Formats: sequence, C-alpha cells, structure tokens
Amino acid sequence: MSAAAWQRTLEVQTAEHTHTLGAALGAQLAAGDLVILTGELGAGKTTFTQGLGEGMGVRAGIISPTFVLVRIHPNLPDGPRPGGPDLVHVDAYRLESASEIDDIDLENTMDSAVTVVEWGRDRVEHLSESRLEVDLYRALGGTPAASSGHGSPGPAEAGGVLDFDTDDDGEPRTVVIRGFGPRWAQPPALPGLPILPGTLPAAAEGNS
Repeated sequence: MSAAAWQRTLEVQTAEHTHTLGAALGAQLAAGDLVILTGELGAGKTTFTQGLGEGMGVRAGIISPTFVLVRIHPNLPDGPRPGGPDLVHVDAYRLESASEIDDIDLENTMDSAVTVVEWGRDRVEHLSESRLEVDLYRALGGTPAASSGHGSPGPAEAGGVLDFDTDDDGEPRTVVIRGFGPRWAQPPALPGLPILPGTLPAAAEGNS
C-alpha cells in the first residue's frame, strides 16, 4: 500500500468543533472523492460526517448508517452548493472483505458523489486511486486499534456508547487526516483549524 502524501493532526475540544472541522473539509470535497473514517464508537464519526454534509450542502438528517449499509443524502438545489455532489454514507462494519463492498455497487455512484465510509480501512481503498483517511481518537483510552479486525472496537467491545455522547461533549478528540493519491497530493486548507505543534508530514513520521 502506498504511503500517504501528507498527514495533519488536529485537536478538537467539543462536538461542535468536530462538526466545524467536518464542514470545513466538506466544503472542499468534490464528486469522486472517497473519505475513510476510523474511530471507536463515541469518537465522533457521525458528528464529523454531519459536518461534511453541511459543508457539501446536502440534505440534513445524517445519522449513523449502522443498520442500513448505505444512505444517500442528496445535494440541496437551494443549499450553499447547488449542483454539487450527493453524499453516500456507508457503514462497512459488517462487511468482511473488499468483495462484499463490491456487492453493494458503490462504483455506480463513485464518480457522481462523495463517498464516506465508516469502518472502511482495508476494505474500500480499491474504489479510488485517491482518498482521505480520517482517524478520530478519544482522549480517554481511544485508539483505532486492531480490535474486531475493523481498526477499532466493535459495538460489544465499546459497551454500546453512542457516537459523541452528550456527556462527553467537553472531552477533546484528536483528529488525524491523511491524503493519498494525486487528488490529495497537497492537504486541503482548513481555515482557523491549525495543526498541532510538531506534526510532521506523513513520510517523516514513518506512516504508510
């Protein structure tokens, strides 16, 4: 697997900050983009995706697609980006392989939509030569470690914690964003959201 072209690490203090980060990134996404989200339950994946949707100008109401593999959120003609791409929100947790990903026909919408895949690491990279990977870490014991073979703990292991529980709204999260492929040869601008001091390009940190 090719190395990331760059890596950016940010700290967000609240769910609102996570949403704001997602919106800033979403405003720069275009049809054909692939975003892979990794993080334990409660890390803020759905909150981040809601921000992406706002920045893209798609219909509100994004929720975790846990019991529906794929949800499509259409672009709003009267929104901030009329004529922009739809958002295809995928939960790959119960999918065991790239071939199962192929069975849900994401390639039919890849060119015309932005595809956001939770639990997608090692499953959806073949869908596009370029991608963004976004890892969300909780301050208290959160790592996208190799539990359940999905890059982070499953529902049983995580104790059923809902995504960004309101009790944890003030708990900081660390967000790591990496870019792969020609589309993301350079990192997107994220105004007002500086990287953490000492963060190095991905190659310098030994990421692959």
